[in-house]
Amino acid sequence: MAEPGGARTRGYAGTWPPREAVRAGGFAPSGFEAWPAFTIKLREWVRAEAGAGRLLPWVPIAFGTGIAFYFAADHEPVLPVAVLTAIGLCVAAFLLRRHKLFPVAVMIASVAAGFATATWKTARIAHGVLARPMYSVSVSGFVEARDVRERTDRFVLRVTQMDAPHSQVKLERVRLSVRKGTAPAVGSFVELKARLQPPLAPLRPGSYDFGRDMFFQGIGASGFVTGAIKTVEPPVAGGLSLRYAAFMQGLRDAIDARIRTTLEGDKRAIATALLTGRRDAITTPVNDAMFISGLGHVLSISG
Repeated sequence: MAEPGGARTRGYAGTWPPREAVRAGGFAPSGFEAWPAFTIKLREWVRAEAGAGRLLPWVPIAFGTGIAFYFAADHEPVLPVAVLTAIGLCVAAFLLRRHKLFPVAVMIASVAAGFATATWKTARIAHGVLARPMYSVSVSGFVEARDVRERTDRFVLRVTQMDAPHSQVKLERVRLSVRKGTAPAVGSFVELKARLQPPLAPLRPGSYDFGRDMFFQGIGASGFVTGAIKTVEPPVAGGLSLRYAAFMQGLRDAIDARIRTTLEGDKRAIATALLTGRRDAITTPVNDAMFISGLGHVLSISG
């Protein structure tokens, strides 16, 4: 192309971006010089957050991060290692309380504590779950809970001994159904025969998972009693938790008996349902009206 003065310039072929944008022999993009500025800005944010009391809200975030690391693990962590590591890091953070690295040590200890807590929780609730139906199973144990329902009664049995033909599965708790009015008292030690079923799976995708609910209650199977329930002397003590459950059940029964002698009809049924959780006396029209009006959840969380 001609320029003023008649001189011509010779063009050359090049690449974009220009060769000057990258150092010779470098692999970083042209905007790599922005990283130091970002690092400086990040340090300013950290200094601002490190003011008096401003780092405390980050502790539960670090704790939750540790729980997320647990779920991201390829295999189940070793509980003693996770717990001892968390304790050691917590002690180290305490010893560094007057050091400038104290905030960093607290965050690392919180991550380890969240990881160890998730590991301990999993180990604490782990129990056997029935995989296939079992028939004519001899079970003995303590009655931990009783639920009076409209047509049948249910109770949760803490299993101490279980004899099943052609099976070596061991369950900690089972939930059994019996004829109405025949459920044993909470705290008693019973022997019985039962038919057991695996926990019920969701009826359709996304529906309520009964099996998950039972698992976190420590219940490995459900079923019904096939013979007579025999109450016998327990071979071992039931423990403080069982005595507490028996006391609370006795208190509910006393409240229910008092309400039934004072009120009548649906008023009595709703009052005892709200206070004790027993919904067996609510008539079908009232029960349907509660759910149609959107008040059914009040009965669901009652007691």
